[in-house]
Amino acid sequence: MKINQFTWEKLKKPILALAPMAGVSDSPYRLICRELGADIVYSEMVSVAALCHHSPKTKSLLEFTDAERPLILQIFGSEPEQFAVAAKFVDAEVKPDGLDINFGCPVRDVIKTGAGCYLMKDLARSRVVLEAVLANTTLPVSIKVRTEVGGVTVLDLLDKIAGLDLKAIMIHGRTFSQKFSGPINIELIKEAKKRFKGVVLANGGLHTPESVAQVLADTGCDGVGLARGVMGRPYLFTQAREYLEAGKYQPPVFVDIQKIILRQAKLMAETKGPRGVMEMRKHLGWYVHDFPGAKKLRARFYACTTYAEIEQILLDNPLRFG
Repeated sequence: MKINQFTWEKLKKPILALAPMAGVSDSPYRLICRELGADIVYSEMVSVAALCHHSPKTKSLLEFTDAERPLILQIFGSEPEQFAVAAKFVDAEVKPDGLDINFGCPVRDVIKTGAGCYLMKDLARSRVVLEAVLANTTLPVSIKVRTEVGGVTVLDLLDKIAGLDLKAIMIHGRTFSQKFSGPINIELIKEAKKRFKGVVLANGGLHTPESVAQVLADTGCDGVGLARGVMGRPYLFTQAREYLEAGKYQPPVFVDIQKIILRQAKLMAETKGPRGVMEMRKHLGWYVHDFPGAKKLRARFYACTTYAEIEQILLDNPLRFG
């Protein structure tokens, strides 16, 4: 592993980041996104409780390669003491490029433990958690939040944690009640950008190069975090960069998408074995979502158990984008 020398300030703006997504932003997918233009990638969420108890299931979430750097490891939980232990362990043993704390996950199993969005709503505990992490790591610390949870806004949170040495914040522009649909709150993100001195990334509802450019222009943010918009479309990073620099971008071509799929499928099989092929199935469904005859193609993919089967289906398939 390389010695950490990362700083958020070194990233060229606007920053295009792969946002953390449970069950999606694993090591193979992070590498694919880096190869296609992501400036920085976030891991899946890792439980601080699991880190404290050295859970074997958590080990795979901590694995990454130098080719994925800069990599931000995201952790979640509710107990300051566990955050302190986890931060110290990550700093000494895992050695990512940064450590991110999740304040924005709306999933029921997460919030019922006092983590994610529930933690953001508890302003006093939020500050204590951040203080515990900062006191136990040398890594740059960042947070991911929502615009509002139970009447508590991102501005309230920023006021409460003022003075802490946070380097970046990714703001999902929707409220807790909106979950993953509906418009994002441009004005709140814009105001948060004015108040926060570090790097600010806007997140939520970004599915096209045009939407990326528009949100950057409307909010003045330093970059964006792409999440559901790149599920099955990691080439959105390439397109967004092209659009930001030249005002135009190349539409997807089947043969290029075919190469990306095979590259990811091979990585999944090599790093995870049969389990990786099973996990690849959902990605295959996302990749071919816009293909003519996608329903039948997905059915074939969902029956695959080996990389060779995925490869054969793609090589035989005559379908193109409509």
